[in-house]
Amino acid sequence: MPKMKTHKGLTKRFKVTARGKVKHRRPGKSHLLSVKTGKRKRRLRKPLVVSLKAFTKKFRRMMGK
Repeated sequence: MPKMKTHKGLTKRFKVTARGKVKHRRPGKSHLLSVKTGKRKRRLRKPLVVSLKAFTKKFRRMMGK
């Protein structure tokens, strides 16, 4: 059986924390920022932790970790 390749797009966007959780940058903070309120932009600053256990397991497998 050949080795599983890592999903390069996923490894660039997602990081695994020390506790094994998967976090990523929130989308929507790259352009058209003048339209968005300050409150909305502040909320977009914080990283998002993937909440569903099934997704976490799947993403970690795709990243090769």
